[in-house]
Amino acid sequence: MPQTQFIDDATRVFQVKNITKTYQMGEVAVQALRGINLELFRGELTVLLGASGSGKSTLLNILGGLDTPTTGQVLYHSKKGDIDLSHASEQELTYYRRFNVGFVFQFYNLIPSLTALENIAVVTEIAESHMTPEEALEMVGLSERLNHFPAQLSGGEQQRVAIARAIAKKPDVLLCDEPTGALDSTTGIRVLEALQKINRELGTSTAIITHNASIAQMANRIIHLADGQISQFYENEQRLNPHDLSW
Repeated sequence: MPQTQFIDDATRVFQVKNITKTYQMGEVAVQALRGINLELFRGELTVLLGASGSGKSTLLNILGGLDTPTTGQVLYHSKKGDIDLSHASEQELTYYRRFNVGFVFQFYNLIPSLTALENIAVVTEIAESHMTPEEALEMVGLSERLNHFPAQLSGGEQQRVAIARAIAKKPDVLLCDEPTGALDSTTGIRVLEALQKINRELGTSTAIITHNASIAQMANRIIHLADGQISQFYENEQRLNPHDLSW
């Protein structure tokens, strides 16, 4: 299938050039990515769709500096200059993850002994430029729950705390790996509403990977992956709000 075409656009945030990723499992080489080319643009919300094993999590991990490609190049175009993530040192990748990227995963990874506010403060204490924890919780609609511990929050509320923690350091990029995967549809919609609000109001470049095709209806761009390759790519002419999705 044809890959996306490169466009000379100053708003580009990621440029991925022909990347592959191979994992060695004993004597067996597993090829997770097979020549991915794509561009993501500043301020847009992108959804990456694909079945389990399609390579979408591997791609997201490479964009987030959690992993590096076996071959190819990944360029991150920051406001301070370009970073070649494919050839960056571990120190450079650590700096990139700490100050440029926010992560949201399927499981919330909150510290059980800390309140919602304290879970966010752990991040803001080491950030260069950040919101207050109170501001971040207000952004996701949890101002009244800031002194609650994770065990006192529903799954959806815990995920929104995780989102608040991710955005509190004001990252340029927010990467979400199955953020509604452990939630029912009603709770998942609340989480998606928080992500949409962040994307629209803060202009945070947001990528969401999911197997739920209905979520694609809220995205600017949709990328389908299959067997480590991009099988389809298109743009939405009109984005839907989460509560209008055909879940």
